[in-house]
Amino acid sequence: MPYNVADAARDMDDLIVRKAHVFREKQGIDVRIEHRVETIDLSGKTVSGRTSAGEPFEAPYDKLLIATGARPMVPELPGIESPGVMALKSLAAGRKIKAFIKNEKVKKAVILGMGYIAFEMCEAFRARGIEVELIKPRPVFIPWMNEQLASIVKKEVEANQVKVHLGRPIERIDRNEKSLRLLGPGLQLDGDMVLVAVGVRPNSELAEKAGLALGPGRSIAVDRTLRTSDPDIYAAGDCADSFHVVTGQRAWIPLALRANRAGWAASDNVLGGKVELQGVAGTAVFKVFDLEVARTGLSVEEARKAGFDPAEIVIQSQSRGHKYPGTHGISVQLVATRSPAGSWAPRWWGRRAQLTGSMQRLWRFKRRWTWRSSASQTWPMRRPSARPGILC
Repeated sequence: MPYNVADAARDMDDLIVRKAHVFREKQGIDVRIEHRVETIDLSGKTVSGRTSAGEPFEAPYDKLLIATGARPMVPELPGIESPGVMALKSLAAGRKIKAFIKNEKVKKAVILGMGYIAFEMCEAFRARGIEVELIKPRPVFIPWMNEQLASIVKKEVEANQVKVHLGRPIERIDRNEKSLRLLGPGLQLDGDMVLVAVGVRPNSELAEKAGLALGPGRSIAVDRTLRTSDPDIYAAGDCADSFHVVTGQRAWIPLALRANRAGWAASDNVLGGKVELQGVAGTAVFKVFDLEVARTGLSVEEARKAGFDPAEIVIQSQSRGHKYPGTHGISVQLVATRSPAGSWAPRWWGRRAQLTGSMQRLWRFKRRWTWRSSASQTWPMRRPSARPGILC
C-alpha cells in the first residue's frame, strides 16, 4: 500500500486481487461480506453475529478457519483520535490517507514509529513532495540490527531530507485549525498529518472469548498443521502464531510470507489433508529509498535470550567482482552460535547483490528475487514447501 499512496493517480482498488463476486460466480463460494462474527459456539459448532445493517445471523460449521489478521497498535495519548492522525493497515485506511493528502493539501507529515511500514510510508510521502519527520520514544534506530549497519539506513533516510528524532516520548497531540502538534519533554513537532506506525497486534479476541489457547503476543496458538486447541478450528495469517525454525519455540512474527504459506496449508487441512509447516525464520525485506534491507534468523539479543552463545561479524565488500562495472558497496552482519551445531543469521545491506545462505541483509538493487528451499525447490507465491527457505 505505501507504493500506492506514493502515486496520487493510482486507484487503491488496483491492489484488490479478487473481488467477492468472483468467488461467488466462478468458484461457487458463499461469500458473506459485511457480516461481523461476534461469538463462536464450540459445543454447538456455530458462529453468530450481526450484519452491517444490525441484523442477527448464525451459521453452522464442520470445520472453521479463523483468519482475522492484525490491527495497528495505537498508543493511548490525548489527541490520538484527532482528524489527521491515521494508521495504514487496510485498503479503507489507504483510501482515507490519499483523500486526506489531496483534500487538505498536506505539506508535512510526522510518522510515529520506525518500523517497516514507517520507512516505506516515509518514502511514499517524500515521493509526493511531502516533508517528513520520524519520531520514536526509544533511543535505538533499528534495535535488531547491528549499529554499524543501522547507521547506513539512518544516513539513507536523512539523505532524503527526512528528520529523525530518537528517544523522544510523546505526551499528547494537539490540533488547531491548521495543523497538528506533537508535544513531549522538550519536544514540539508540527505537521498537517500524523501517521501512527508503531506495530500491530493480533485480532484474537474472538478466539480468546471462545476459550481457544493463545500464544506469544496474545496470538492464537496453533500446531504445525494450523490447528488450534479445538480440533475442528484452524487459524492462519497475522492472528496466529508459529514455530521458529532456529529456536523451536513458539513465535509471533506477522509477515506476508508466513500468512500466505499458512493459508495454503490450512485450506488443505480443513479439506482433510495433512500438511505441516516447519515454522518461520523471521525473514523480512523492506525498501528505504534506494536502499533495500533484509533480515532472517535471530539478532544477537534474540539469540542470547533463546539460550545461545552468539557471536557476530560485519563484512563489507562489493556486489560484483572488481573487473565488472556498476559495482556497489555491500555490508553483511552474520550472527552465529559458538557451538559446533549452531545456525547463523546475518543482516545485509548493499546496492546490487545476489546471496545464498540463511541470512539477513540490506542491499540496493532492483532484481527479481525468489525463495529457494534447502532442496532447491523454487516457489514464487505458490503452494509452499513445508521446509524452511533460504534467501538467494
